[in-house]
Amino acid sequence: MSLLDDLNIKIFADGADLDRIRFLANNPLIKGFTTNPTLMKQAGITDYKKFALEALKIVDDRPFSFEVFADDFPTMKEQALEISSWGDNVNVKIPITNTKGESSCLLINDLSNMGVKINVTAIMSKDQIYLANEALNPDIYSIISIFSGRIADTGIDPMPIVKDAVSLVNSSSKANIIWASPRELLNLFQANDVGCHIITVTNDILKKLDFIGKDLEEFSLDTVKMFYNDALSSDFKIDT
Repeated sequence: MSLLDDLNIKIFADGADLDRIRFLANNPLIKGFTTNPTLMKQAGITDYKKFALEALKIVDDRPFSFEVFADDFPTMKEQALEISSWGDNVNVKIPITNTKGESSCLLINDLSNMGVKINVTAIMSKDQIYLANEALNPDIYSIISIFSGRIADTGIDPMPIVKDAVSLVNSSSKANIIWASPRELLNLFQANDVGCHIITVTNDILKKLDFIGKDLEEFSLDTVKMFYNDALSSDFKIDT
């Protein structure tokens, strides 16, 4: 755990399972929580507000991000104001554009100037980072979520993009940068190395925290044993 102790980055748990949220709320490593409509759908959530209010009963002392799901800006604003009213620790996730590709920056600016704590989400390009930062009130705590894992899926290294984003907000506002959609545990250390403020981590990656610092030869032996035991339990045979 010493390697974890050396990290400056904050870990936010990403998910929509109330039992898992309850479990992670007792973990001092978890500094906040996020969710989105896709994760909620996967978890079988059908009542958005009921789920959110139950989650906020569990987590009332750390940031929790919930996303609007409307596609027109007036309704987005109504949803954002409602979601924001659920708690002082609530961040409202607004996608950088709607599904038509229309910029959400005017809405983001309006809400941020009203004191709503915004989490600008689904960001992938440098231009989007700049526009989001310009739209946010520099005196209001806010978040810019860079989907680094999806950037990496295109073959582009997200580290320089995130590093530039951190420099931008550190010099101009109270915004924090999130390394969103990580693909592997290594991303935690990459995000930390470029000074990123927060990383969102899903359950499958959180489960890998126990591997940190594990001896690689011991890990190799564990892998060999796994292959061997799986072959035995499958009763594989090769006729010779």
